[in-house]
Amino acid sequence: MSEKRYRRVFVIVIDSLGVGAAADAAEYHDVGSDTLGHISQSVASFSIPNLQKLGLANLHPLKQVSAVEHPLAYYTKMNERSRGKDTMTGHWEMMGLKTEKPFITFTEHGFPPDLIEELERRTGHKVIGNKSSSGTEILDELAEDELATGHMIVYTSADSVLQICGNEETFDLKELYRCCEIARELTMQDQWKVGRVIARPYVGKKRGEFKRTSNRHDYAVPPFGPTALDVLKDQGLDVISVGKISDIFAGCGITEALHSNSSVHGMEQTIELAARPFHGLCFVNLVDFDALWGHRRDPEGYAGELERFDEKLGILLEKLDEDDLLMITADHGNDPTYTGTDHTRERVPLLLYAKGMEGSGELPQTDTFGAVGATVTDNFGFSMPKETIGESLLNQIK
Repeated sequence: MSEKRYRRVFVIVIDSLGVGAAADAAEYHDVGSDTLGHISQSVASFSIPNLQKLGLANLHPLKQVSAVEHPLAYYTKMNERSRGKDTMTGHWEMMGLKTEKPFITFTEHGFPPDLIEELERRTGHKVIGNKSSSGTEILDELAEDELATGHMIVYTSADSVLQICGNEETFDLKELYRCCEIARELTMQDQWKVGRVIARPYVGKKRGEFKRTSNRHDYAVPPFGPTALDVLKDQGLDVISVGKISDIFAGCGITEALHSNSSVHGMEQTIELAARPFHGLCFVNLVDFDALWGHRRDPEGYAGELERFDEKLGILLEKLDEDDLLMITADHGNDPTYTGTDHTRERVPLLLYAKGMEGSGELPQTDTFGAVGATVTDNFGFSMPKETIGESLLNQIK
């Protein structure tokens, strides 16, 4: 193990920012996908000066953003070893867990009748929907029906999820959460086991005016083994989650969880945390890139979100202490120029920056996202749990 270097580590996940098709992309029907590259090619202007100076364009050539002669960060691309291309497998692998069997999906036909019948019986609500759809489309189609009848909108996507919509003013937020807790209990059975049950609250009275709110809540399957987060927590360090990190890990290994209203808000929370004297890890997920722009196949919206992130990143870089390490990465791809609305199997970036670094530049590609968790635990002088994957990069950065 390397000598401890940094008192605080900030890991920021730009949800879905892939940097080119993975070697096994053909197995996922994702040959040619390139989230970041195709965003750059699709928009007229693209300004990300802080990511640029860290070396993002050195890592992955961009149409409007040139590489810099002396990047401030170390950078590499990481390959995923787990089976799947979803949020949970990506994040879990970052913290050391290799998922051998992808989570079950119900994209083609919706959920089976016996599950829906039991969900209706237990919740007391008739289910409408029960198909794969985007969140905005399902509301335009069925929210007026839900408002009039008290029925419950249930839908899925290309991910392993069961999502339930509820109007905050008529369905009631507590009732929505109760129904989701029942759905989570039911979908722990092997034949129905989805990675997440998601509460999708919304407001509005008629089609065209419905808007989802920030009171979303994810009910995830707990990790199947201990992760880097558990190591840090068990050793008495702070493990602060921002955004949906705590939901992804079902609270395991987390000491403090902050809910974010948006990706911009998540960065604002991270900047505030940089002013706090904690000791340990700040783990951040910025979901809007994926939820608002990737799945909706909107490259201009995605580019704009990256520019807003870059502005906040500039503030964070100024707030970091000399003994802070910043790691910026992603959990999968979601190429907004690609077919369908699914995630894309891609490599992801990893930028490593600290004010006191003597060097910078490209590192060899890793064969797993687990390099993130291994680097974090190594930094604090601890070993990863048994049967986890990933090798620390700490001895490669100076």
